[in-house]
Amino acid sequence: MSVTHLEAQKRAYAAWAKFYDKIYLRMLARPQREAVAAACACGPDILEIGVGTGLTLPYFTQGTRVLGADLSLDMLKVANRKVASQGLDHVRGLMVMDACRLGFEAERFDAVTAQFVITLVPDPEQALAEMDRVLKPGGEIVISSRLVDDGGLLAPFWAALAPLAKAIGWSTDFKVSRLTDWAARTGRYETVHVGRGYFKVVRLRKTASHQAGNGLI
Repeated sequence: MSVTHLEAQKRAYAAWAKFYDKIYLRMLARPQREAVAAACACGPDILEIGVGTGLTLPYFTQGTRVLGADLSLDMLKVANRKVASQGLDHVRGLMVMDACRLGFEAERFDAVTAQFVITLVPDPEQALAEMDRVLKPGGEIVISSRLVDDGGLLAPFWAALAPLAKAIGWSTDFKVSRLTDWAARTGRYETVHVGRGYFKVVRLRKTASHQAGNGLI
């Protein structure tokens, strides 16, 4: 991701931070709760990429140890206030971090969840590779987002809307197969769930170790 693109995203998120919850809290609650439940079932150590204002943080169960990463400091300030005001002791840290360059050692987490962010990352495959690197074998990458069914009747419609959606920070034509094909190519993942509806939850389970050097944290 270029520095220019990163700075543009940070400025956009700074503006969104003030009213993000009012718009998305109810709209995204169902897929977010589903994704969090799947992550919690994998084990206690969980990383949430694109944690934003912390909409999902109250959904995690007690006994989990959640770290959140996001590109926007302004979003994280809102999330930090939420952690303090609601006593979310299971949240062990919130940090500014690029999804494509995670500062964690290899195979640290039982689950990695990315909610409504994968379609906005300039290099989704690189972000997935980083999730893979920090995930333990047997764990899951859990993604919730607006994902298009391959070959669906509305696929051409969503593709036509893609340029407009991109201008307002949304995505309409990101296909489910981009995730499942990546999982198949690694030889280390199986697709265990693909949800239905406008917003989908996709779960990819890691079956083997990823040989990589240690990260920073």
